[in-house]
Amino acid sequence: MLKCHEFCQAAPDSEARPFWRDRPTHSELEVDCVMGCASETPDSSVLSASASPHDASSSPQPPRIAMNDELVAARSLCAKSRAAVVEMFRHARMGRALELESIGALVDDISSSISRHPDAFISLARLKSLDDYTYMHSVAVCALMIALGNQLGLPEALIRRVGLAGLLHDIGKMAIPGAVLNKPGRLTDEELQLVRTHPLEGEKTLSATSQVCEMVVDVCLHHHERFDGQGYPHQLAGEQISLFSRMAAVCDVYDAITSDRAYNEGWDPAVAVQKMSSWEGHFDDEVFRAFLKCVGIYPVGSLVQLKSGRIGVVVEQNSHSLLTPKVKLFYVPVLNVHITPKLVDLSDPLQKDRICTRVPVQRYRFKDTDLLWQEESKPQQS
Repeated sequence: MLKCHEFCQAAPDSEARPFWRDRPTHSELEVDCVMGCASETPDSSVLSASASPHDASSSPQPPRIAMNDELVAARSLCAKSRAAVVEMFRHARMGRALELESIGALVDDISSSISRHPDAFISLARLKSLDDYTYMHSVAVCALMIALGNQLGLPEALIRRVGLAGLLHDIGKMAIPGAVLNKPGRLTDEELQLVRTHPLEGEKTLSATSQVCEMVVDVCLHHHERFDGQGYPHQLAGEQISLFSRMAAVCDVYDAITSDRAYNEGWDPAVAVQKMSSWEGHFDDEVFRAFLKCVGIYPVGSLVQLKSGRIGVVVEQNSHSLLTPKVKLFYVPVLNVHITPKLVDLSDPLQKDRICTRVPVQRYRFKDTDLLWQEESKPQQS
């Protein structure tokens, strides 16, 4: 159950000040509110305690632009984000202060992209090279946290902080040797324990930065906690874990398992969602359900097979139905033949074909399927 005061509005003057700073006049009250501490009487604007997180999807949403239009801006923003996070980690390694003004502006840019069309930036941020993983993982988690915050109905001031928390959640990895982080084989017990110190190292770095609010530090420290108490570093369970760290736990795992790593090939997004839903006790169920509404049951980039037998890649979600995305068909397995890519909108009443199964990427070893959902095309009838 989500605590209603965790959704509390920020203090009235929050918009006039940088969102990452604790303020001397209202900070104690605000931090109590967002961290789930003793807040006696939530503001009237607080979401009802009986409202489940996914109820937010029924409220009016800003109009989206076309996916292909936002992909152009999102590609540029991904490159800009990577450069900014590389610089951020470099400063952290050198013990230099984090440049929170520029980091905050980057979070705002990512949030704006997600408002225009969430599938574009989130899907591009999932695509990363092995060398870029640590940096682009931070960017991807930032984007997923913002989208999830929107889905949960968090106020804008908190969504900005949630995005910053996502961007900084792995800052402690700057203290872990690259040879360990990028080791292609299985980690030794000693190496695993070393990697598991990164939340504590991150807490040290962020706590020493006076402008970083307590909620951001909490997410850095507790994004590897599990709802059943089997996580680390403090084995917190249930609502001992703040809402924001419960959100980060889902976003962090999703991006990690759908990304290629030095030691493992990333899972297909739809397979990843299916696997995560089966991990009893790992996540807060309500937060995970809200996350599904963000990325979909068949996220962009997922390989699926339709009842007609054809295989395609999901290119865009349908905001009104998780089961009827747009799919670009390109392969007929019974004939073992590639066909000219053809886009079908499964939400079209005239379209009778439906998804019947997910297709693991390892089954056919298709190449360059991610290029298919990035190419512009128009839906066609079967």
